[in-house]
Amino acid sequence: MTFSEFHDTANHLWSQIPEVFKRGLHGMHVLENPKRDPNEPELFWLGEYLSPGYPTVLGGFEGLGRHIALYYGSFHAVAYPGFDWEGEIWETLLHELRHHLEFLAGRDDLVAEDLEYLQRYREGKRRRPTTE
Repeated sequence: MTFSEFHDTANHLWSQIPEVFKRGLHGMHVLENPKRDPNEPELFWLGEYLSPGYPTVLGGFEGLGRHIALYYGSFHAVAYPGFDWEGEIWETLLHELRHHLEFLAGRDDLVAEDLEYLQRYREGKRRRPTTE
């Protein structure tokens, strides 16, 4: 899938989400470059919920707004023959939207799930035999 097709697909899917769920979001952005996990560079982030935080966190400047970013380059990096681009875009949008809704509700359940996933990944990586 080209960047242009990805962008159009993401925007179409985004338009299918009822506005009530987007309350407080300043938009969804499609970025061309990949994004790697800063601590596990072999892991790619497909999307990200960007929030200035609560007002008490570093001032939480609300003017920055809350956004969802999708990283085309990351999708491209993990794609394989038969990759369900639309399904993965949809799943990633909903995942990041859940982060937003939990933020509004004062919850961080999905953050905890994401951290558990990373912990399991790291534990599995440590147990893998090396081929050196």
